[in-house]
Amino acid sequence: MENAIQSEKSNTIPLTHKRSILGLLGMVILVGMGEHMAERFLPLYLQELAQASTAILAIGLLAGMDDLLSALYSFPGGYLSDRLGTKRALLLFNVLSMLGYMTVILIHTWWAVLIGAALFISWSAISLPATMALLAKVVPKNRRTMGVSALALVRRLPKMLGPVAGGACIAVWGVEQGIRHAFVAALVLAMLAAIVQQRLITDDAKEIRTPEANPLRLWREMPPNLRNLLWSDILIRFCERIPDAFVVIWATRYIIQPVSELTFGWLSAIENITAVLIYLPVAYMADHFGKKPFVLITFGFFTLFPLALLYSKSVAPLTAAFVLRGLKEFGEPTRKALIMDLAPEGRKAAMFGLYYLIRDILVAFAAFGGALLWRMSPELNLTVAFAFGVVGTVWFAWKGKNSAASADNV
Repeated sequence: MENAIQSEKSNTIPLTHKRSILGLLGMVILVGMGEHMAERFLPLYLQELAQASTAILAIGLLAGMDDLLSALYSFPGGYLSDRLGTKRALLLFNVLSMLGYMTVILIHTWWAVLIGAALFISWSAISLPATMALLAKVVPKNRRTMGVSALALVRRLPKMLGPVAGGACIAVWGVEQGIRHAFVAALVLAMLAAIVQQRLITDDAKEIRTPEANPLRLWREMPPNLRNLLWSDILIRFCERIPDAFVVIWATRYIIQPVSELTFGWLSAIENITAVLIYLPVAYMADHFGKKPFVLITFGFFTLFPLALLYSKSVAPLTAAFVLRGLKEFGEPTRKALIMDLAPEGRKAAMFGLYYLIRDILVAFAAFGGALLWRMSPELNLTVAFAFGVVGTVWFAWKGKNSAASADNV
C-alpha cells in the first residue's frame, strides 16, 4: 500500500511544472505557426530576389546554414538552459528570432534573408534541448516516449496550418509580397509567444545547476549506445537533407504537371496530418515493447521518400509521397525519448545539445552537397539521398540497441 502511494506521488506533476509545460506548448504553437508560414517558402523567395544561378547557390547555402547554425546553436542552447534555466534562455533566443524576422522584412535582398535566417534559426536550436530537459524532469521514464509524442503532436499543429496560411499569402499577394507578409505575421506571433512563456514558465529556484561548458568532456560522458544511435542518425539525415530544400521546387516548378504553391501547402498539411495520426499509437507500443523496431521502421520511411518523390510527376503521386514523408515521423519521438533515457542526470539539456551539435555539423555538408547535385541533375540528387538512407538503415539494424538494453548500460 505504501509503495502504491509513493508511486502515485512520483507520477504527480507539480502545479508549477504544469504551468511551465503549458507555457512551452503555447510558445511552440505561436512561434511555430509564424515560422512555418514563412520559412517553408524561403527557397521561392530567394528565387524572386536573386538571379537564377545565384538563387540555386543561395538555396543550398540556406539549407546548409539551417543544419550548421542549428548545430552550432544547439550546444550553447543546451548549456544556457542548464545555466540560466528554461525561462530566461527561451526569452533570449526568442528576441534573436524576432530580430531575424525584422531583417527579412526591412531589407529586400537575398543576403538579408541569409542574415535573418541566421538569427531566427536560433530559436529552434534552443527550444528543443530546453523542452526535452523539462519533459525528462516531470514525466516518468516508462512514459517518456508518450510525453515526447504529445509534444510532437503540438509541434505538428503549426506545421499543418502554417504552410497553408503561407501558401494563401502567396496566392493573394504573389510570391515576394506574400512571403514578406508571412514574416510580419511571424514577428507578431513571436512577440505573443514571449509574453506567454514569461507569464507561465517557472524556473525552479532551488535547483542546483552545474552545467558543463566543455563539449569534449561531455563527449566522454556520452554512453556508447547513444553514440551508435548518433552515427546511424547522421546517415539518415544525409538522406533527408540532400533534397530537402528543393522539394518545393521539384513539386511547383520541375515535374511534368507542377502544382501551385497553395497545393504544396496542402501537401505539407497532409504530411503533418499523417504524422499526427501515428504519434500516440506508436508511442504507446514503444514504451511497452522497446524502441529499436520503431526507430528502424522510421529510418526505412526516411529512405523511401526521395525514391517516391523521384517518380512523382503530378499531384496524385505527390500526395502519396507526402503521406510517406509523414510516416517518416513514425519513431522520431521514440528516438528523442531514447536520447533522454541515455543522457546522464544533470546533463540532459547539454547532452541533447551535444548530440545535435555533432549531428547537424556533419549533416550540413549534405545540404551544401545537395545544391551541387541538384545543379548536375535533380534526379541524381534524389538517387544519392536514397543511397544514404539505405546505408543508414542497415547500420542501425546492425548496431542499434533496444531502449531497455541501452538503459541498462547507463
